Amino acid sequence: MNDARRRADLERAAGAIRQADALLITAGAGMGVDSGLPDFRGRDGFWKAYPPLARLGLDFPSLANPRWFRADPSLAWGFYGHRLHLYRAARPHAGYALLRSWATRMPLGHFVVTSNVDGQFEAAGFEPQRIVEVHGSIHHLQCLDGCGIGIVRADSTTIEIDLDTLRAREPLPRCPRCGSLQRPNILMFGDAGWDPARTAAQEAHLSRWLNEIRSARLVIIECGAGLAIPTIRLISERAVRQFQGTLIRINPREPEVPDPTHIALPIGARAALEAIEVLLSS
Repeated sequence: MNDARRRADLERAAGAIRQADALLITAGAGMGVDSGLPDFRGRDGFWKAYPPLARLGLDFPSLANPRWFRADPSLAWGFYGHRLHLYRAARPHAGYALLRSWATRMPLGHFVVTSNVDGQFEAAGFEPQRIVEVHGSIHHLQCLDGCGIGIVRADSTTIEIDLDTLRAREPLPRCPRCGSLQRPNILMFGDAGWDPARTAAQEAHLSRWLNEIRSARLVIIECGAGLAIPTIRLISERAVRQFQGTLIRINPREPEVPDPTHIALPIGARAALEAIEVLLSS
């Protein structure tokens, strides 16, 4: 993309935000990259983040499977425990604050829909009741045996990990009700045991908001959502059709939009949001 075309598209994005009554923020793994979080893109990217798993020949889809919590709990909690610590320590990059500032100015409000399980939107100050985490959250746990306790926060959960082997040491997280192993409340690959209750409640809040703003001029800002797992892109495009809104798709690798009326920005999330803010502030 040449500089003139990029400038024009950034100006179109700023204009769409100025004219909007409501904002839907949708985000995939690429949103967290500027906060120093891995996006696990491809085997090489995943193995670079987790060399012990490369030695075992396990890629992300292989390991992000609930079967490991029964077959090898130490390995399962080594991986998810490391991610829990990583996401707790991460600080949301400046782009989150920009999105929040635009969101709070919308006359008909805003909502966030993300496939990320890292909790970064809440950490950035977005109201929890305005966030949908479609794949769950690493900051919440469920009983592996489904004893009925429901979903509990992981705030007090600490896991000691041998970084050479990426294995968790005992004690592993246990259900306070029945004593069985706990697992993250995350939708994994081949996951028939995920408890969707928390996400379903979030989706109900989103549905009520969408019903309240049927005549709104909606702008959808999508950050870092790729085609490999297209959940977020499909949600964005469904909202576009429902509201005849404007989609701003920010993705350095896969920025394609449904048609030219929408805006494709082949830039990283933070850089794109900061460039838009310059225009909004001018």
